Amino acid sequence: MREINFDISGKVVVITGAGGIICGVMAKEMAKRGAKTALLDVFAENAQKTADEICESGGTAIGVKADVLDRKSLEEARDVVMEKFGTIDVLINGAGGNKKEATVSKELDFFHLDTEAFKWVFDLNVTGAVLTTMVFGEILARQGHGSVINIASMAAYHPLTNTVAYCGAKAAVANFTEWMAAHFNQNYSKEIRVNAIAPGFLLTTQNQFLMQKEDGTPTDRGQRVLNKTPMGRYGEPEEMAGPVIWLCSEAASFVNGAVIPVDGGFSACWGI
Repeated sequence: MREINFDISGKVVVITGAGGIICGVMAKEMAKRGAKTALLDVFAENAQKTADEICESGGTAIGVKADVLDRKSLEEARDVVMEKFGTIDVLINGAGGNKKEATVSKELDFFHLDTEAFKWVFDLNVTGAVLTTMVFGEILARQGHGSVINIASMAAYHPLTNTVAYCGAKAAVANFTEWMAAHFNQNYSKEIRVNAIAPGFLLTTQNQFLMQKEDGTPTDRGQRVLNKTPMGRYGEPEEMAGPVIWLCSEAASFVNGAVIPVDGGFSACWGI
């Protein structure tokens, strides 16, 4: 009989986008539970700051500079992680984001969106996840076990108004999650799992301009989001960490190719 085991202590977890708030919180929560974390970010100083905080609290972490759109940069980061920890158990593709110039607004209609900004959103969210999985996933394939966790979005289920680039990109991330889950199992090992979480609405630097006015009150869009979320509030970064920790653990040993909503009920409610 298989034991239900939520323990992640001793696991080596690589997190991209770890200089940001959400993935930084994930790293801290994992470190509290004994995981060894490698925090990757294009802004190395941000990743190192979080790594230092983890170490000062008694955890084990390193900050590593890495650009998820540069294979050589990722390979160098992988070498640093392998030299330090000797293995990789979990890869979290956390790097992502949106751009105002790729978002329809009263000031910018669809017909005049910045196509370079559009490409940037797709590259960061989709190509970044694919390229990082190529580089770090090769270790998982070679050792025959491990877990990959992508960050999708509510926008992966149904397109949201205005955020045309971001919606398409996150739908691609969800599709890639399913494809990669099957590909690893069919070609390399039955003991490699690929899943994703689909966060609902959190206030981030990427979306705050859409959700809140300068005085902190909700925009019309923000109010509609809150009205459609049965729990009536935005999510907190810590609330994304719990499902990710579960997916990292052996308690989720038969969860593969899944995109898990973490959204306060947003995807379950049509608002009527």
